[in-house]
Amino acid sequence: MIRTAFGATAIALILAAPAAAQDQSIIVQSTTSTANSGLYDHLLPIFADETGITVNVVAVGTGQAIRNAENCDGDVLLVHAKPSEQAFVEAGFGTGRTDLMYNDFVIVGPAADPAGIGGMTDAQDALTRIAEAGALFASRGDDSGTHKKEVSLWADTDVDPGTGSGDWYRETGSGMGATLNAGIGMGAYVMTDRATWISFGNKQDYEIQVEGDADLFNQYGVIPVNPEKCPSVNIAAAETFADWLLSETGQAAIGAYRVDGQQLFFPNAPES
Repeated sequence: MIRTAFGATAIALILAAPAAAQDQSIIVQSTTSTANSGLYDHLLPIFADETGITVNVVAVGTGQAIRNAENCDGDVLLVHAKPSEQAFVEAGFGTGRTDLMYNDFVIVGPAADPAGIGGMTDAQDALTRIAEAGALFASRGDDSGTHKKEVSLWADTDVDPGTGSGDWYRETGSGMGATLNAGIGMGAYVMTDRATWISFGNKQDYEIQVEGDADLFNQYGVIPVNPEKCPSVNIAAAETFADWLLSETGQAAIGAYRVDGQQLFFPNAPES
């Protein structure tokens, strides 16, 4: 039992399993960053080899992933918006939530840095400065984990970005990669998870302008979907996958994943 990557379009990553285990499969409703970063391409072949279980990943924004799981379209939820995850479990849709891994969010922008935020470590002050300068800011605006974090940061400022909607504040309604592409195309600042930024191929002259704020911490959690709410859930395979991610083997595999020599995710499952 469990110890209690671009755009909003669903992405399916289906791994082949041994013939004897073709009926053993699960759907993971996931945030995009884990798919866009290539983490599943690294992890799932190892898991499939060890268990014979096929994992199908649907990668969307966290809000949509949670709604999909609530509609019983999934066996496991793997996202990064802890209050929403806890509400999911409290409503009876998950059997239990466990910290899995973390990284952080960063604010990226053009080298010209029109708002003068380069090198800042206070995200709220940086956002305030962007608004005061009327500098363009591209928001996902899609109820993803990244968007939820951005909204919480704005809430701790004296700025209501909604008053700048369509002017300096541009809501894309898209996934992280599409928002980065749009932001770079218009010269706007963008808040992104670091894993997606490291893996992103269209950086042009953009660089990380703000990082290191404790409020930019980005925790991921894993939750098997509750078969009492969703009888179709393959709970045995779902718990096998969650337990594997939380095991020494799974945690080591997460920590070993690198892109350009940089570690993207840092395992932090609680010790048993």
